[in-house]
Amino acid sequence: GGYVFKNDNPNKTMNILMVGVASCAYVVTENDDLKIILAGAGVGNNSGLHKTKEAVQLFYKEKIYVLESFFYLKDWMYPYILNHWNFMLDSGAYTFLENAKKGNNIDWDSYILKYADIINKLNIEHFLELDIDNVVGLKEVERLRDKLEQATNKKCIPVWHKKRGLDYYKKMCKDYPYIAIGGIVSGEISSKDYPVFTNLLNIAKETKTKVHGLGFTNLIGLTKYKFYSVDSTAWIYGNRAGFLYKFNGRTLDKYPIPKGNRLKAKDAAIHNFTEWIKFQKYAEANL
Repeated sequence: GGYVFKNDNPNKTMNILMVGVASCAYVVTENDDLKIILAGAGVGNNSGLHKTKEAVQLFYKEKIYVLESFFYLKDWMYPYILNHWNFMLDSGAYTFLENAKKGNNIDWDSYILKYADIINKLNIEHFLELDIDNVVGLKEVERLRDKLEQATNKKCIPVWHKKRGLDYYKKMCKDYPYIAIGGIVSGEISSKDYPVFTNLLNIAKETKTKVHGLGFTNLIGLTKYKFYSVDSTAWIYGNRAGFLYKFNGRTLDKYPIPKGNRLKAKDAAIHNFTEWIKFQKYAEANL
């Protein structure tokens, strides 16, 4: 309810207001169907999103797909994770590092145990490893991965980075039913490198391994490269940068706010959240 734009009138904004609302996208293909999973509901201006009637209705309406960071996990999410959401948990290690005063003194063993505790408490099936290769080295990442899996009695989702090499990627595919490709957001894998996904996904297909593209938000790329899943916080940046999403029947269009106006953050978040859900339903049926 209400207008998304401040300082404007109904006639001027109505066409844009019909654009909807979304949370970050995390896209999953299953049996050739594409599922878009939402994430980022606990970040920044969205931290109070769950208190709005509109968001609660969306959260309860049907079993949606959600990705959240361990760092941003909130108590209010627990019932949804347990009873309503198909959920994936990110380790939150990099966000934790960015907020830590002395990164070199971090007790990663203690962090792993806390991470494992919440995984066990909420019975989370899909959770990512701490892919902090460039901080502690690959051998230490592997040790922490083993510790995490022993503490949860489950296999995590290991994250491949270019520096690990192709042979390591092939080994991950053989050893794990679900893996992730990292470095897309950081630029380790740039847009000009995207064609490499074809070979990587074909390798995974041979072992029937599911592949998650961390931060892969390219809407055209989603139809070209058949990841099992991807995640994105693109909807959040729409709210921040001042534009709204609208599902056009096949994909999402972006509309900038009219000059002289600014977005109402909560209304814009609900609006974008809804449009991404429309895209989710379309993708599941058609992509």
